[in-house]
Amino acid sequence: MTDTSHDRLLIIDFGSQVTQLIARRLRELNVYCEIHPYQNVTDAFVKEFAPKAIIFSGGPDSVMREGSPRPPKAAYEAGVPILGICYGQQVMMHDLGGKVEAGEHATAEFGRAYVTPTESRPNFVTGWFMDGSGQEQVWMSHGDHVSEIAPGFEVLGTSPGAPFAMTADLERKFYAVQFHPEVHHTPNGATLYENFVREAGFSGDWTMGAYREEMIRKIREQVGDKQVICGLSGGVDSSVAAILLHEAIGDQLTCVFVDHGLLRLHEAEEVVTMFRDNYNLKLIHADETELFLGELEGQSDPETKRKIIGKLFIDVFQKHADTIEGAEFLAQGTLYPDVIESVSFSGGPSVTIKSHHNVGGLPEKMGLKLVEPLRELFKDEVRELGRELGLPQSFIGRHPFPGPGLAIRCPGEITREKLEILRKADAVYIDQIRKHGLYDDIWQAFVAILPVRTVGVMGDGRTYDFACALRAVTSVDGMTADYYPFEHSFLGETATRIINEVKGINRVTYDITSKPPGTIEWE
Repeated sequence: MTDTSHDRLLIIDFGSQVTQLIARRLRELNVYCEIHPYQNVTDAFVKEFAPKAIIFSGGPDSVMREGSPRPPKAAYEAGVPILGICYGQQVMMHDLGGKVEAGEHATAEFGRAYVTPTESRPNFVTGWFMDGSGQEQVWMSHGDHVSEIAPGFEVLGTSPGAPFAMTADLERKFYAVQFHPEVHHTPNGATLYENFVREAGFSGDWTMGAYREEMIRKIREQVGDKQVICGLSGGVDSSVAAILLHEAIGDQLTCVFVDHGLLRLHEAEEVVTMFRDNYNLKLIHADETELFLGELEGQSDPETKRKIIGKLFIDVFQKHADTIEGAEFLAQGTLYPDVIESVSFSGGPSVTIKSHHNVGGLPEKMGLKLVEPLRELFKDEVRELGRELGLPQSFIGRHPFPGPGLAIRCPGEITREKLEILRKADAVYIDQIRKHGLYDDIWQAFVAILPVRTVGVMGDGRTYDFACALRAVTSVDGMTADYYPFEHSFLGETATRIINEVKGINRVTYDITSKPPGTIEWE
């Protein structure tokens, strides 16, 4: 449980696929919240956490099934406002004396629906309707339904399939909705959450300025006068973590930048200049290009390439970290979604945290303790913290870049020739995107060089060069993605520039595959 001086909201997770969205909506309102699986939330937990309000998430189970998820009794007795969402509404009604029935054709709802307010006393829910009487579009996803509300509750809104779409016990400030206000398809859902937290008395004191001061204090308390090692890639997470640590402990921090020779054009120089020269960080630039490319020579299987890069990264990082005398801590850019994902909802062993956040088990291998200054933040909050720390927008707004680098944008065997061609083509593509003012509209964009050569004609001569694929996607978190709808004139202009300016490419394609079924990267 996080030690924080902020007012806290507890989200009890009953297994909804969109529980993280609830937390993100609240954080956007400057409200500190934590997600905890229902199995971990006991009476004692609630009392220790001391929430200012509680939210019950949705979930896939049925309250009528014996052994289905339940909140602890202490949640209802804490004397704080509660908001139940979908399954959260059903479990609230069931626990407090109402009735829930299995879904029937007439009452099950999936997809877009419209909620109409009933005549009721003014409160945060009825005030949600934009004109006080009109309908609100919402997103429903329920089979079971409330058939009788609990004593003390009244109906605040109805939909065609949910006569108790919005209910409330206004005296206890218990609210329950059958729909999902956190999803995009409930357009005014953010306003509903805002009304709820204001009703609960949250002042909105969760700001990156406050977080910066609080985390600097915690880092100093944890580290004392010991040395800290930080793996720096130049990406947003590691960059923000490094600058925050440097502000907290200064020369006690040493960053290790492993250069595997698979970075974009001029990227290594930019990272070194940024952190060593501009911020005066102690930085080890581990240029191991020859080692990595030598081991990758002749390899074409994607998994083999990844494993080679992962193993070498650990070996190189440890080799250079071992030269730092007195190091007792390893800093990582673990984010809150990684913390959430590491706790299995079923209560079993935690899933493996993504390798780029776990540095291959290095903390245990090297006998180091972890410092994770970003573990309470979502990605958008990390960017905001970076702005608070004064990092330039060129770094804060960077598109994600994979740990294996250009290796997974070079299907087939990796050669120095192909990497140089790829770097130049990618630089032209990103330059085009920036010139057209599209960079911030796109979640990730890059070029992949294809393992085929094609015939072309340039001037009066025949060419036999590589083909490349442009990739650009829109996304929120990378879990799903859609291709960016460039205008054909942009694609034509970009293809012309790449072919004219990059020797070795004579054909340009655009990848319009969504995720799923495809992945964002090519390998």
